[in-house]
Amino acid sequence: MSTFEPLVSDFYGYENALTDEEKSVIMELRAFLEAEVRPIMNDLWNKGEFFPREIVTKLADLGLFGQPYEETRRFPNSAVFRGWVALELARVDASVATLVGMQNGLVMGSIAVAGSAEQRAEWLPRFASGELLGAFGLTEPLSGSDTAQGLRTVAKRDGDNWVINGAKRWIGNGSISDVTIVWARDADDNQVKGFIVPTTTPGYSATRIENKQALRIVQNADITFTDMVVPEANRLQKSTSFRDTAAVLRLTRAEVAWAAVGNSVGAYEAAVKYAGERIQFGKPIASHQLVQELLAKSIGNITSSIGLVTRVSQMLDEGTQRDEHSSLAKEFTTGRMRETVAWCRELMGGNGIVMDYGVMKFFIDSEAIYSYEGTREMNTLIVGRAITGKAAFV
Repeated sequence: MSTFEPLVSDFYGYENALTDEEKSVIMELRAFLEAEVRPIMNDLWNKGEFFPREIVTKLADLGLFGQPYEETRRFPNSAVFRGWVALELARVDASVATLVGMQNGLVMGSIAVAGSAEQRAEWLPRFASGELLGAFGLTEPLSGSDTAQGLRTVAKRDGDNWVINGAKRWIGNGSISDVTIVWARDADDNQVKGFIVPTTTPGYSATRIENKQALRIVQNADITFTDMVVPEANRLQKSTSFRDTAAVLRLTRAEVAWAAVGNSVGAYEAAVKYAGERIQFGKPIASHQLVQELLAKSIGNITSSIGLVTRVSQMLDEGTQRDEHSSLAKEFTTGRMRETVAWCRELMGGNGIVMDYGVMKFFIDSEAIYSYEGTREMNTLIVGRAITGKAAFV
């Protein structure tokens, strides 16, 4: 392994606690992102185009898909390591972090949590290798935060098949995926169940959502299912209620919090660089007190957030993490992210709104990260219920 270099934005050196093997992967990932993702991300973001498929293949070659699962992990690794992977991805581009989070967590996680041993053996290696690109179909046009009660997509058993009708919205990469995990309500027992659905299935129709102004590289889609027939063999065999869906989200919500920190780090690093280069009143603005205040507040947000997500990931490894723990992480880090990217944009003045200076993309993408995988309000109420013992959702 080459000499490990922790990020300068890791002010307290949390990254040094990773194992040597984990550090080696982080360094390899960092080199790949700088060489092959950073040079193309602004152009793709401006055009609203997805990464070239070879980027997905190279992410798979790095072993980023399937690290949590016995069938596909390359080496023993911790949830903290997987969090650092999300941070490293997001500090370069939040869309690539979202891609890995969907493939590794939501899609493969659904199969790992709710699939049979046979389904795990069949599907997980194909996603881990990058052969298949997945999407996660949960959110609907009329149900988001109330999905547990408000899911309207219906699956009706018909012999050895299921007939699915309904619609989904905001499905990341839903218009370009090979397979979508579809969550639908069983017409007979009213329980939510999951299905592995190849996107070539008759009755499956996906349309990209246009005019989206955050995470523009991610291809969010509207999806409709019209008398779509899915074999019983493709029903996630251990999925019996929304509790199984929630278990998948519990696995991934903390990594979204890590990605929020990474988005903050990306903006902060761009601001530090700019402050050292921008000359005003005959000297770099980095020597101005108010600029230093903005940077100090930003690194304070980043450092406190790293401490929080490190602990919540340790709890996942220990088996002690509960919904309220991951919800607090998501709520806190995304709030601090919003502050941080705003301060970093402020530091750059007018130049801050130009993509070339490296902050505006992080600033805009923060709005999507702030909302997906549980809004601030919903995560606040999950934490509030844990504190008071009283639900205040309605």
